[in-house]
Amino acid sequence: MNILGVICFRPLFWQTFFVVPILFILICFGTWQLKRMEWKTQLITDFQSRIMAPPIRLPAKPVGPELEFRRLEITGYFNHDLEVLMTGRTQNGRIGFHIVTPFILNDGRTILINRGWIPESLREPNKRLITLKKGSITILVIIRFPRKTGYFVPENEPEKGTWFSIIPSQIALHQGMKGRVETDFYFTSIGGANDAKIPIPISTEINLHNRHLGYAITWYGIACSLLIIYLAFHYKAGRLKLI
Repeated sequence: MNILGVICFRPLFWQTFFVVPILFILICFGTWQLKRMEWKTQLITDFQSRIMAPPIRLPAKPVGPELEFRRLEITGYFNHDLEVLMTGRTQNGRIGFHIVTPFILNDGRTILINRGWIPESLREPNKRLITLKKGSITILVIIRFPRKTGYFVPENEPEKGTWFSIIPSQIALHQGMKGRVETDFYFTSIGGANDAKIPIPISTEINLHNRHLGYAITWYGIACSLLIIYLAFHYKAGRLKLI
């Protein structure tokens, strides 16, 4: 005796033709978000472990991704004549810029440093002489690598002096930087979240949100709802029965 019975299902062609690929896409989106969650979790773990490690010296050998976010103590001097400003940066709701300045190390290498935020009123160097540090200086930085430009981030317009993304090779070419210029990575000055000096350095506090599990649940939930509606429609039409 079959207690459970037998399911009789006769799917309608057009409803199935549209619903099946949509279900597949929704499930793919949910699975992609789970993979993004794993990636973001690893990124946060790497960020925490590397940025809290003691400062190291910049190696002479090529710098790989395993050193991203590592703290460095570097000595050299700024070339303020070749600085550029990253536009559209905010600090506590105020619009301003990030100053990116070439830094010449004692070994002769030149590396761009994102020194931090300044208000729009201090765009001109002669209005912020305090930022134009002279002579040899030792500072703390972290290593960063250029990112691919997002869909909603405009392209840099060097000829207009408008920069949205730090692309070392592009900045070095436009500014006519010579010598041993590093273009595979750049530095970011670091400081506390309440650091009030100008430029205000980037905070090292963790501010990476990992909401991908919620996004995955949302996509899977939509897929489940669509499947329930699909089956309910067939049940009411007499095409899904338990016999």
